[in-house]
Amino acid sequence: MGARTFVVFMLVLAVLGLLGYGLLSKGSDALAVGEPAPDKELAVLEVGTQAPDARLDSAAGGTGSLADLRGDWVLLNFWASWCGPCRDEAPALQELHRRLGARGFTVLGINLDDNTEDAGAFVRQYGLTYPQLRDGDGRERRDAYGMTGFPESFLIDPEGRIALIRRGPVDEEFLAENVVPVVTGEVAPQ
Repeated sequence: MGARTFVVFMLVLAVLGLLGYGLLSKGSDALAVGEPAPDKELAVLEVGTQAPDARLDSAAGGTGSLADLRGDWVLLNFWASWCGPCRDEAPALQELHRRLGARGFTVLGINLDDNTEDAGAFVRQYGLTYPQLRDGDGRERRDAYGMTGFPESFLIDPEGRIALIRRGPVDEEFLAENVVPVVTGEVAPQ
């Protein structure tokens, strides 16, 4: 092996080592089930398809937060309009919200890394009626939740603690097997 090949090999190993360390250290900062859910006042995404929720400030330019929904089970869903898996899961989230909305449950969408027009078009396209908040840059929310990509969902119990974490998209089967039984009291959260 020549000196140049050896140097390139060592640089590749160093880069891989740094990437591995970054992924492992990011995972150690991630939230765990049972911890309080991070919260922050965010802008309400006004689209016109959502049913007004008196608990969120729906006035033009209003704000809202997870704390506004304390006392209910909340499936907090982080999404972006440009995210293909977010598009795939939107109908299942809407159906879950429709079915369980009167039982002390809501889906709360938080749009990140997007512009308002694209986010609004996404909500209208999928007929989403659950509340939506928005954080255009999204960096602070991504860091607070230890996000690794889009979409990600967190089931929050009525006391504001994380009951379930889903990194990646949800579908009807996942929701029926993992969210519905906890929310309806059929099984205790883990």
